[in-house]
Amino acid sequence: MSNELKEELSIFKETVIRFIENEVAPEYEQWEKNKIIPKSFYQKMGNEGLLCCDLPEEYGGFGVPVDFNFLVVEEIAKAGFFSLAANLLVHADIAAHYILNMGTDDQKRKYLPLMITGECIGAICMTEPSAGSDLQGMKTYAKRTNDGWSISGSKTFISNGQNASVYIVAAKTNLEVAGAKGTTLFLVDGDQEGFERGQNLNKLGQHASDTSELFFDNVNVTKANVLGNVDEGFLGLMHELPRERLACAVAGVGHAKGALNLALSYIKERQAFGSPIASIQDIRQKIADMATQVELHSLMIEKYTELLMAKNLSASQAAMAKYSCTEMEGKVIDLALQMFGGYGYMSEYPISRFYVDARVQRIYGGTSEIMKEIIGKDVIGRL
Repeated sequence: MSNELKEELSIFKETVIRFIENEVAPEYEQWEKNKIIPKSFYQKMGNEGLLCCDLPEEYGGFGVPVDFNFLVVEEIAKAGFFSLAANLLVHADIAAHYILNMGTDDQKRKYLPLMITGECIGAICMTEPSAGSDLQGMKTYAKRTNDGWSISGSKTFISNGQNASVYIVAAKTNLEVAGAKGTTLFLVDGDQEGFERGQNLNKLGQHASDTSELFFDNVNVTKANVLGNVDEGFLGLMHELPRERLACAVAGVGHAKGALNLALSYIKERQAFGSPIASIQDIRQKIADMATQVELHSLMIEKYTELLMAKNLSASQAAMAKYSCTEMEGKVIDLALQMFGGYGYMSEYPISRFYVDARVQRIYGGTSEIMKEIIGKDVIGRL
């Protein structure tokens, strides 16, 4: 990373932190109780220039490196507001880039400017009740009509499911081929007839992150709603997954940093046997392990972000980042909570929210087990 970019990121970081302190922190507890972030807040972020920073200037973005996007997600996760970090990641680092990289000129001009301002929120719809990481089990299908396609089926665990205005929907369009082949991506607007948002699902953590069931009952779309090429949706997914998984890793590292900071503050204040528990050797050694893991994974993220910008980040490397960073996130946060003793289990202590919010990081975007399959096959194939 050049010195110039580091300086620009440092200035931008001050803006992000100030925004989090002034606009997120005072409202977040209520969002968690309401189990949703107000749509209007995305427009507030857009007004501050915090959405889709790396999109080209022709659509209203800044055209800056992805580091700026990642910095926003990392700082929000570090502050412990992970519901917002997760939903923002889906909007700015997944949905927007599917449209940017696969969309037609008309599609990009229709959606991207509004995604930058926060007037349009994006969601990606892959997971189904019977098909998670294994897209071969997908049952949502689209059949041809005179002027386009008719989509039927259901999706579940969809982030931004309640708030989104545009949904990128994966559906089978060719039932004659096996596996994930014959899959097409469609852009479905939230007000289209036949489309219905189900309940906002109750989750272990990330309560303010609206996560929904979605239903498609003969939703009619035109050819203009096809994202990319017909029957080649799986190729599009494979192209975009490295960025998605690296973004999850970035959020994981930020989350671990925040937990480490909470633990450091607590052990310096908490007294046991007449002195701060920071003076206990076992505590210091655990802190050393936590800090070392955070530092190592921060360096990994920096290197892999450079590879992503150069279009050289492989699927295996992205899987390594997602697997290792989110596993590290869970371990560091667990150790941090342990240092709080019984107070760590109390919901009024922020570390307890870190703990429940982190757990799903090892599941969505591809489970740790799937990540290891991808890595293992790639490494064995290179022998």
